[in-house]
Amino acid sequence: MSIERVKAFWAQYGREGDVLELPVSSATVELAAQALHCEPALIAKTLSFMGPDGPLLIVMAGDKRLDNKKFKANFHCKAKMLKGEEVEQLTGHAIGGVCPFAINEGVTVYLDDTLKRFSFVYPACGSANSAIKLTPDELLEYSHAQGFIDIAQD
Repeated sequence: MSIERVKAFWAQYGREGDVLELPVSSATVELAAQALHCEPALIAKTLSFMGPDGPLLIVMAGDKRLDNKKFKANFHCKAKMLKGEEVEQLTGHAIGGVCPFAINEGVTVYLDDTLKRFSFVYPACGSANSAIKLTPDELLEYSHAQGFIDIAQD
């Protein structure tokens, strides 16, 4: 199970107890915000794409949308989201729980600049009812992301 992989990931940092398992679904930004009693912008949603060198994940604030022109400028290809059946196979996590932790080898992670405006955000933890509270700097560190990029619509 994906959440177990993520808990094992956090255990290596002594933070497995920080993984929140919610009694209700957090599979969408709106549901996660309701479950965590926060504004949707604080939900760090993870979008999965096929990039020029394989699958990639982009984590961005829950109130933002991807800018296709910025995607093309950054990755030199058209933004092509992974199909439903490809998501778990390629990333290691099912739709609703996709996160940048305990992912399959060969998946590259990027964080959108929109996350930097918050002192903390809530990314998922591998299931449709989980999350963890992290600062943007912690998210960068633990996700092993390539860095922050400007890829959201203005």
